[in-house]
Amino acid sequence: MDSLTIDTNGGCYSVYIGTGIRNKWRDLIDYTSYSSFFIITDEAVEAKYLSSIQGHENIRTFVVPSGEESKSFAMYHEVMTALLKAELDRKACIIALGGGVVGDLAGFAAATYMRGIEFIQIPTTLLAHDSSVGGKTGINHEVGKNLIGAFHQPSAVIFDTECLRTLPDREWRSGFSEVIKHALIHDESFLQWLMDRGKKVQDYTDEELQFIIKKGISVKGEIVKEDEREQGIRAYLNFGHTLGHAIESELGYGKMTHGEAVAIGMIYALKLSEEYFQTTFRMDEIMKWFQDIGLPTAVPNELSIHKLVGRMKKDKKAENKTLQFVLLKKIGQPVKVMIDDKSALELLRASMEGSGAH
Repeated sequence: MDSLTIDTNGGCYSVYIGTGIRNKWRDLIDYTSYSSFFIITDEAVEAKYLSSIQGHENIRTFVVPSGEESKSFAMYHEVMTALLKAELDRKACIIALGGGVVGDLAGFAAATYMRGIEFIQIPTTLLAHDSSVGGKTGINHEVGKNLIGAFHQPSAVIFDTECLRTLPDREWRSGFSEVIKHALIHDESFLQWLMDRGKKVQDYTDEELQFIIKKGISVKGEIVKEDEREQGIRAYLNFGHTLGHAIESELGYGKMTHGEAVAIGMIYALKLSEEYFQTTFRMDEIMKWFQDIGLPTAVPNELSIHKLVGRMKKDKKAENKTLQFVLLKKIGQPVKVMIDDKSALELLRASMEGSGAH
């Protein structure tokens, strides 16, 4: 088992990474300091892992439908109602058992129940290696993704790589997209390590998985320590997300995975970086690698480029309704820049699948 510490103004907590460690969660936290526990999970995870977390205790549980649609006002209301009916006090602890959707929803519930109680993340997806650390919690709105939420750090993160072995291929790819993001914004040698493997992430050994998860979380931890509330460099973690979130919103939540949309957004941001900084990245090689491991690289041609630009201007990272992107001067050197509509539109048109831009 590996562990590392995330240190922020909002709290200092441990992240544990290993195989089979979900069953030992009581030993990894200050168990006796909590009055009770309440598990929030989804239907898919309930069937596979809930019993191993509950053990011999009858821990109260709320199960949400699987998928991005559960990050909604309606589901948030149902969760809060369940917490209130359970009469949890301020010493209670919520356990978020699942992927990024469950973590975001459960974390937001913990942040707002009685003005804030503690919660523990037990991620079950590779994508959640990113979302489970850093304290961002929230729900979606039809206007945009993650526009309603709070910063609320977990008390611990317990990442059992064994859970990843039951993921569908599409979820593996989605999570790997965020691993790639961490490499692109922070560490060229890590990016090369990933590319040199030349295999799909689901074919990685347990040791390799543990390495990439720890590496990704350590990159995020360093950034969050300096800028917990995204006033500065934490925005770099949004590399690929400006367009990615717009694609998710325009297609309708759940039609494309978060990681797939971010993969398209990263390719777009790399091309935009080449134009803006008059530099070159190994785009042919990187795009072939994405395609070989099953990640998309082109904007779906049923989308309107003008609507995508409109969405990006409503992104929570936008300022004064201008287009703000995280670009790379080179691998490992991100910078936030403003891009004019015309340049963004032209590149979007060139980035569409086929020639169906409109």
